[in-house]
Amino acid sequence: MLNKNSIWKVLSALFVVAMCALYALPNIYGEDHAVQISAGRDAVVTQSMVKQVESALAEKSITPKRIEFENEQILVRVSDSDTQLVARETLEKLLGDDYFVAMNLAPDTPEWLESLGGTPMKLGLDLRGGVHFLMEVDMSEVITKSLEDAESGFRTSLRGEDIRYRGVKQVGNHIDITFRDEDALDKAKFFLRNQSRDLTFNDVDDLTLRATFAESKLQEIRDNAVKQNITIIRNRVNQLGVAEPLVQKQGADRIVVQLPGIQDTARAKEILNATATLEFRMLDQKNDVRDALNGRVPPGSQIIEDQQGVPQLLEKRIMLTGSHIIDANSGVDEYGLPNVNISLDSEGGNKMSRSTRGNIGKPMATVFIEYKATGERNKEDKLIFEKEEQVISVATIRAQLGSKFQITGLDSPKEARDLALLLRAGALIAPIQIVEERTVGPSLGKENIELGTQAIVYGLLAVLAFMLVYYKAFGIVANIALVTNLVMIVGIMSMIPGATLTLPGMAGIVLTVGMAVDANVLIFERIREELRDGRSPQQAIHHGYDSAFSTILDANITTFIAGLILFAVGTGPIKGFSITLMIGIATSMFTAILVTRVIVNAVYGGKRLEKLAI
Repeated sequence: MLNKNSIWKVLSALFVVAMCALYALPNIYGEDHAVQISAGRDAVVTQSMVKQVESALAEKSITPKRIEFENEQILVRVSDSDTQLVARETLEKLLGDDYFVAMNLAPDTPEWLESLGGTPMKLGLDLRGGVHFLMEVDMSEVITKSLEDAESGFRTSLRGEDIRYRGVKQVGNHIDITFRDEDALDKAKFFLRNQSRDLTFNDVDDLTLRATFAESKLQEIRDNAVKQNITIIRNRVNQLGVAEPLVQKQGADRIVVQLPGIQDTARAKEILNATATLEFRMLDQKNDVRDALNGRVPPGSQIIEDQQGVPQLLEKRIMLTGSHIIDANSGVDEYGLPNVNISLDSEGGNKMSRSTRGNIGKPMATVFIEYKATGERNKEDKLIFEKEEQVISVATIRAQLGSKFQITGLDSPKEARDLALLLRAGALIAPIQIVEERTVGPSLGKENIELGTQAIVYGLLAVLAFMLVYYKAFGIVANIALVTNLVMIVGIMSMIPGATLTLPGMAGIVLTVGMAVDANVLIFERIREELRDGRSPQQAIHHGYDSAFSTILDANITTFIAGLILFAVGTGPIKGFSITLMIGIATSMFTAILVTRVIVNAVYGGKRLEKLAI
């Protein structure tokens, strides 16, 4: 019999709509104004601090909605933005500089819904508010590192060619190579000029050759530094869980970072601004650290303090740097102490294997290196960074190491997680500093949301009214599908981790509201044509849906392809628009073809009909 529902169609439609409705629910509950407390590098947030926080807030007559302790962070939920501001100032005075106190908006989703993975839609910077950072790259450090690499390469290649030299030394922005005789100098000139075409070589005196980077190479180094830092910052933002961030180059040495809906501003600033890496070096056991402290530091060694301030004498020769790290995860060792599990790339694994093969039974140090901005600038108006080195672990090499090993000796699980995050996200190619920070408040976003919501509601009501008047009973079916379509868009936007609703995205939803009934108009008009041609109501319904399907599919596929291209080549607002457009196209096809067919079949299927209200 025509127009009878199959059980799988009904169950499929109900399941998809129910799932989308479930995950759209968190958007009804809204968000709480909150103050979040997290620890700095040398501090820890504990459960016992909750009482201190409660007492400090009580003195200011602040009654929080609730205080939560989770993942070594405290979240204080309050009723409004004014209370939030007073609470932050109070807690900043209480806790001092060792802790980060940040304002944010925390979802008020019920626990049962959170347990199912339900979260509200992520809103863009123009709707939710967030943070805008302008970061500056220290180009002098990039060039210095490139010169150090070239210096090391010269030593290795000259030894490989058996060309004897007295010394290789970096002086300013060039490298001076001194030879023993004219013959060695001539051989080196011919060899190095053919091997290193990015450098220019000039005679300084009778036996010294000076290597300098060509201007084109310097520009390439600068450009690559910015590009690589942008990639690494994007990785760090992903580790923070921020959806749809904007990270792009501005000028020659600056990077713009926008974090919409950021939950922990201070935490984001700490992670983004950190320039950290590791070096693995052997302890110098041939010399006494006490002699080095008295001023007799061996030429090939260096003194670096550990976390307790105890000086350690290390060899300057670096076995491996953090640039070879491809993965890092925090965990605990067999004694329950925090550690970081490191995975290296193939080159790094080979280097570590060669370096440790002849040093079994000897101590190896893990050196944590961080560049911190001093806030000062040099004569060229460039930022001045201070290099801080600290030995975080000294362990005896028990066996030849390869591409996987552990870092132990960390103070806390938080330190292990932070170190793993930085190493996993990548060490920045050069130090950076936040030179401008702007917080975009939610007030403008609130107005945008209200205006955007009004546009959606008015557009929806206009379409509902038109469909009801023009198509009568079938208009009611189309209206049910249209409302279902909106619920599905919200549900899918809430489910997709990387989807963010922006103001252009709301424009995409408004456009979808108008487009969503196109498929139903095609179907209903085809049903009318079939009725005019003398077919029975049941045959008209059947042929109306079947005949219109190919037209609907063609029209929506071409629009979907356009949206896909916008998403691929666009940035920021354009991507926001294309995401909602593509989701809207998919859901409108589903509701117009499947959901309305199920409803129409349920109402009219299998019945003797004289006419249709269409």
